[in-house]
Amino acid sequence: MEEIMSKHMADSQRSQNSESITFNKDKPIQHSTKDAASLGAEAIATSNWSLAISHYTKAISTHPQAVDYYIKRSTAYTRGSPSNPTSALEDAETAVVLAHNRGKRELIAQAQLRRGISLYSLRRYGDARKCFEWVKKLAPKEKSLTIWEAKVEEKLHASDPGSSNTNITITEIPDIDISKLGKEAKTSSPAVGTNNQIPLSTSASTSSTQIPKAPTATPKPEGVQTPANKIRHDWYQSTDSVTITLLAKGVPKDSAIIDIQATSLSITFPLPTGADYDFSLEPLFAAIDPAASTHKIMSTKVEFILKKAVPGQKWKTLEGVSSEEAAKTQPSTNGGADDPVKRAVLTATNPTGPPISQAPSYPTSSRTGPKNWDKLADDLTKKKDTTAKKSTASAPEDDAEDDADAVADENYDEDDDGGDPANAFFKKIFKDADPDTKRAMMKSYQESNGTALSTNWAEVGKGKVETSPPDGMVARKWGE
Repeated sequence: MEEIMSKHMADSQRSQNSESITFNKDKPIQHSTKDAASLGAEAIATSNWSLAISHYTKAISTHPQAVDYYIKRSTAYTRGSPSNPTSALEDAETAVVLAHNRGKRELIAQAQLRRGISLYSLRRYGDARKCFEWVKKLAPKEKSLTIWEAKVEEKLHASDPGSSNTNITITEIPDIDISKLGKEAKTSSPAVGTNNQIPLSTSASTSSTQIPKAPTATPKPEGVQTPANKIRHDWYQSTDSVTITLLAKGVPKDSAIIDIQATSLSITFPLPTGADYDFSLEPLFAAIDPAASTHKIMSTKVEFILKKAVPGQKWKTLEGVSSEEAAKTQPSTNGGADDPVKRAVLTATNPTGPPISQAPSYPTSSRTGPKNWDKLADDLTKKKDTTAKKSTASAPEDDAEDDADAVADENYDEDDDGGDPANAFFKKIFKDADPDTKRAMMKSYQESNGTALSTNWAEVGKGKVETSPPDGMVARKWGE
């Protein structure tokens, strides 16, 4: 009997020793901050905002200076149901101060954006607009900024003048003492150890050890969301409507922000990465009727049906041209007289009269400088008309100079070149020129591809005449 009892006590002792080795309460289980932050990111990707807040709170308890954790938790506070804009604003303002201390321009812009969104949710529209102004200076290409600016301007326009909602009561850098962040994080999380360790508790009445429950698994999303770089859109039209399809899977219905105006369309929704995707068309090709236009979010796409303000109008594209761009591209009705640069180039100011038109200057190899060929052609045409009139009214013994002009012009026929006096003038020069001049004219014209015409064989004969297009133009080979 004693032998049996001794054996039982030995087995019991071995069992207790085994338990003390396997489940030593002085050796807690380690949970890293990286795991908590990763779980928080996964919760945001699946729109599980309460779980995201829980995980990022654990991550902040160990790393209270991490700017991104405050930004992500502020996002979760804003998008949760019900939302908590007050806590979201506290996290956003803390993130602004921490980002300024680090000097990270991108983080400052993200924190100020979350701050402005939180202020908008609190109906502090004047402060929200000020935050969006700071964001625009730091990140002018932020896609969601345009939508939030439009929303806050609409609220300010609808608010009464002098209302407290329109006042600006904030500064760019909030007055927050961040030196206490680490202490507050530790005292606010009693269940979390100094090193984020969760100790095992052992019951005093029994030798069994209580093992903590595994964290609840993150719920899987209903469908896989399309990455931002693979989202596409398509459109078609009928006589009275335009249908736009955004090919994006898994767009969250409760978080998507859609804005349809008379001349614009925009949609913003969160991505699995925590960022926002923005699709906007402003201005549209033509005006639409926002009240009669509809949209529908489906599992594989988002569809917009825009009612045309003018039925039967054919849209050439989805987007039109803004009024400022149209003013820049619209041709001037007075030949460019309103443009000071064009006016300085194309006209010369006559001190005693109206501006005098100047002819364009063509490339030339003449040592005396460029010639105004249009003026020469006009003078030649006028001279022919004058000679014809004199020949009908004057006697045979009229001035010998007029006879010489008539002889010089006897071979000139403007109709030979379709009424172009310049071509007729060049033909006349070529016909009466000596062989060297003709060779110079032919060689320079052919080798320069019609951009130069020279009568100086001594210069042209030295080598190839290069193409010299007019100012503002580029010479290209055929087919380029």
